[in-house]
Amino acid sequence: MKKKNSAKEKYTMAQREQLASRLGFLFLSAGCAIGLGNVWRFPFITGKYGGAVFLVAYLVFLLGMGLPILIMEFTVGRASRRNMSRAFRELKPGSKWSYFGCFSIIGSYALMMFYIPVAGWMMYYCWATVTGTLSVPVDQVPGVFSGLLASPGTMLFWTLVASLGCFGVCALGLQKGVERVVKIMMGGLLVIVIGLAVHSLTLPGSMKGVAFYLVPDLQRAMDAGIMALINDAMNQAFFTLSIGIGAMCIFGSYLNRENTLTKESVFIVSLDTFVAFMSGLIIFPACFAFGVQPDAGPGLIFITLPNIFNNMAWGRFWGALFFVFMSAAALTTVIAVLENIISHFMDTYEWTRKKAVKVNCIVLTLCTLPCIFGFNIWSDIQPLGAGSTIMDLEDFIISNNLLPLGSLIFCLFCCQRYGWGWDKFIAEADTGAGMKFPKFLRFYLTWILPVVLLVIFVEGYIQKFF
Repeated sequence: MKKKNSAKEKYTMAQREQLASRLGFLFLSAGCAIGLGNVWRFPFITGKYGGAVFLVAYLVFLLGMGLPILIMEFTVGRASRRNMSRAFRELKPGSKWSYFGCFSIIGSYALMMFYIPVAGWMMYYCWATVTGTLSVPVDQVPGVFSGLLASPGTMLFWTLVASLGCFGVCALGLQKGVERVVKIMMGGLLVIVIGLAVHSLTLPGSMKGVAFYLVPDLQRAMDAGIMALINDAMNQAFFTLSIGIGAMCIFGSYLNRENTLTKESVFIVSLDTFVAFMSGLIIFPACFAFGVQPDAGPGLIFITLPNIFNNMAWGRFWGALFFVFMSAAALTTVIAVLENIISHFMDTYEWTRKKAVKVNCIVLTLCTLPCIFGFNIWSDIQPLGAGSTIMDLEDFIISNNLLPLGSLIFCLFCCQRYGWGWDKFIAEADTGAGMKFPKFLRFYLTWILPVVLLVIFVEGYIQKFF
């Protein structure tokens, strides 16, 4: 019996390791939030919906929806000192809230099943740019990307590079591995994004791109559809912070009580928005400087931009730097979500970090195979209709189901009396120095936001199937 208690005590000490610094927490949380949605999707939908028209709508939804739920996730994590799988049980023992803990591990796995292969794409493009593989005639650049998707061996190799690298970081521990590496990557990412933006703004004709990006264009917004604009602004604000699957909850569990969680969350949201905003200043000025229409959608990154770099002075250098930036954005998210997965098994099953890393590295790498094969040997499988892929199904499961429903659970748990309750939520959120949570939002968060989250959930199905 004595030996069992000793082992449990050893586990608890290992699991409850705290982050070494506030900067580590801020960069780690921001690294989870800052991903391909910021640097890939945000710029082209901002341009699509009238520049500043979309930007204003996005900021309204970000502050009104994303920020409060982010604070709730941090609060639940810091109060319980557990991840989502155990936090509800810790704060509301004996209730059925603990059943919802499964959203954390299911959501994290569903996200990583396609996110790690996409991170591998970014790393492949870093290599292809440096080695000159992308230095081909304009009409051959699309073939580089289609060739990547058609080759399961190439995709698997770069997926393994991304997976093993990120799991390796997590294996080093919270402070020595995750925190240290993400701080370096985030610091480098911020330097690179500023450097790339400054360079794009100095290109001849770049101001036309800035105007397209930032000047309000109501006609362009109306042509795209006002309801579509509102829906996309709501979704972008909601999903950009990676809320709803407990990834932020675990970082809150590693945090001390020196600062209020509203203060910390505002900083993270600001950093997340800054990177997204700067990404547009990189892409659109370059497009207009070289006479490329910025309406390529997702293909902008893999087809349009490589052609721009090929025609730019020092193009290989700037292209490599851009894809290093994209890779850093993707890999910081992967590392952060993997830490959530690892902590789940350490919290729930009292595994050592070493065991949790080994088992999940094997299982999760195998789980990326359907996404990889869905573009080639399993391309006949089109689960969401003609032209869809297995990756589309995985994205639908996480983006249109688990994220909004998980966020709804956090909202109800923190605000409703049959959950943890408003008073306990506010007491924990306001502990520490800094900005306090605005209490006048109670009615909105208790009765209006849950309805909005349900609307997002239903709207996702309407958009997908009707």
